[in-house]
Amino acid sequence: MIKALILISITCILPGCSEVAPWQRGNLAKPNMALDPNPNLTHIRDHIFTSREAAQGSRVSSGGGCGCN
Repeated sequence: MIKALILISITCILPGCSEVAPWQRGNLAKPNMALDPNPNLTHIRDHIFTSREAAQGSRVSSGGGCGCN
């Protein structure tokens, strides 16, 4: 019984250990899989938030409310 369980678990794990060809890596590295898919848009939104609120955001320094960081 234990041997059968080990055999089943090995056959389920081994397909995940396949090599990826260089021309296939582009298909796996989609831009929407990034932690921040739109870094420019995030930066603009952070800038607008800090300019309006005069509060310090997570990435930029605080402004004086005039938009001049």
